[in-house]
Amino acid sequence: MRKYERQVNNMTVEITQQQIKKIIQNIEKVMVGKNEVSRLCLVAFLAEGHVLLEDVPGVGKTMMVKALSRSVNAEFKRIQFTPDLLPSDVVGVSIYNPKEMEFTFRPGPIMGNIILADEINRTSPKTQSALLEAMEEHSVTIDGVTLYMEKPFFVMATQNPIEYEGTYPLPEAQLDRFLLKLEMGYPSENEEVEMLTRSQKTSPIDELQPVISLDDLRSLQDHVKDVFVEEAMKQYIVELANKTRLHPHVQLGVSPRASIALLKASQALAFISGRDFVLPDDVQYLAPFVFCHRLILKSEAKYNGITAGEIMENLLSSVHVPVKRAVK
Repeated sequence: MRKYERQVNNMTVEITQQQIKKIIQNIEKVMVGKNEVSRLCLVAFLAEGHVLLEDVPGVGKTMMVKALSRSVNAEFKRIQFTPDLLPSDVVGVSIYNPKEMEFTFRPGPIMGNIILADEINRTSPKTQSALLEAMEEHSVTIDGVTLYMEKPFFVMATQNPIEYEGTYPLPEAQLDRFLLKLEMGYPSENEEVEMLTRSQKTSPIDELQPVISLDDLRSLQDHVKDVFVEEAMKQYIVELANKTRLHPHVQLGVSPRASIALLKASQALAFISGRDFVLPDDVQYLAPFVFCHRLILKSEAKYNGITAGEIMENLLSSVHVPVKRAVK
């Protein structure tokens, strides 16, 4: 019986790894030289979290979201955030129907599988807050009625650097809802030449076809939750989080939500790496992507040019790393 179960598990791992490889390869048909960003977006997707992409305009933030959506055959919705956007434009609104003499709910673009919140920091904090309940609880409440999103539900928001004109800094509560914060970066010269070649006649995104179904994707998300995390690894995550709260240059450290986010992201990274258990390397690699955007630095630290990335690098080198894996 045990031998049979092991064979079944090995077959399951092989099948899931093939599916993951297909998704990443499909995205890379559009995104040149962005393997790490593609993998991290998939990590967040499988961990049922959300991603904030920050970078200058034109480096492919929107294209990344579209490529992921088409690869998994998900319902894609786009919200273009502008200064005059209202919360009802995001979540939906109840409209009175005089013929039927009752209110009819018209869902907003938030009711989809993959949501592109484009240039999220160009709208007011009031409208930004319309996403809070949806991102955390996968539901929206309108006129006292709670409506739940269909699984999977994934928000990928893009924002321009806050130094740009016409931007509003995201409030701490909004930032805390994003599992990962990523940067695209400029391509190398060779990568940019390859982009020109691919886009010379048609856009690669127009030819992209789904490689897995939504049911397969839901199954992958369920498998991620079964990835084993030993107690020492959980203690390691908590110690890292606690160190951010005690750091002399940090005014506000990460919340328990961040600890949970790092745990789930580590499970997803282990899963797409073909393992059924989390390693310290998973936690160390993901910690900056999960923690840095949640840290609020003191004014003197900002004045002295200290960054959240430098603080995380210091913390990772100072916290004891568990080296022994417990037996399952």
